[in-house]
Amino acid sequence: MRELVAAAVQMRSGVTPDANIAAMESLVREAAGRGARYVQTPEMTGAVQKSRAGLRSILRTEADDAVLKAASVLAAELGIYLHIGSTAIDVGNEMTANRGVVFGPDGAALAHYDKIHMFDVDLDNGESWRESAVYQPGDVARTVDIDVAQLGMGICYDIRFPHLYRDLALAGADILTAPAAFTRQTGEAHWHVLQRARAIENGAFVISAAQGGVHEDGRETYGHSIIVDPWGRIVAEADNDEPGVIVASLSLDEVKAARSKIPNLRNAREYRVETGVQDARGERVA
Repeated sequence: MRELVAAAVQMRSGVTPDANIAAMESLVREAAGRGARYVQTPEMTGAVQKSRAGLRSILRTEADDAVLKAASVLAAELGIYLHIGSTAIDVGNEMTANRGVVFGPDGAALAHYDKIHMFDVDLDNGESWRESAVYQPGDVARTVDIDVAQLGMGICYDIRFPHLYRDLALAGADILTAPAAFTRQTGEAHWHVLQRARAIENGAFVISAAQGGVHEDGRETYGHSIIVDPWGRIVAEADNDEPGVIVASLSLDEVKAARSKIPNLRNAREYRVETGVQDARGERVA
């Protein structure tokens, strides 16, 4: 049997990276102390900062980023796979990457993933977000081997794009991820159903660590970090927006079982979409 004890760390990151690193380290240690071999932190672990000038003032390259340096040391010390859900990284030309990085038990960076889909939306409550004004979207989907599982990397808004997670599952991912900083409004409406849907569609575990609560910059996020099994059942959840840790023991054999029962990944077929009016024989007439 393939077993993996996994944890999701819920945070309330502020605008100061040093304080966020200290909070991250404490929560990751708690997760490891509870037996977790894989630990995931949320989107924007290093800083939740909606001021563009404020964000630029703390940006560093990947090689110089304090969050990633601390994560490397922590992963090696604890002997775990540590997935920094994302942190902001300077990529030059006044642009930023929303980058997730997975570290192995020796502290080496195994893979990084830049968020592909930008959260450019106007919400009913007056909130307006334009991530593309600050962040450079990625163009590579990524999987990485962690111990007994293959991990598919996503970030927050990516969870609304089923084709990305389908491609990760087809590439072999047993576990799909969406570390997030969901707004409270969108989280209350869609968080749970999106997590469960991606798990069911792909017969995969989904692990999503979240930011939660009212942040130093005034933003409010939903929390409710979650782990869902391949049948769509919630196996662990933070039922609030407070910082904390959730842990679950995952049997990776459940992935094979779910995909055998509902083999939709194998049953998918190519097709085309046509528009217009058809006659009784199905021929297009307009």
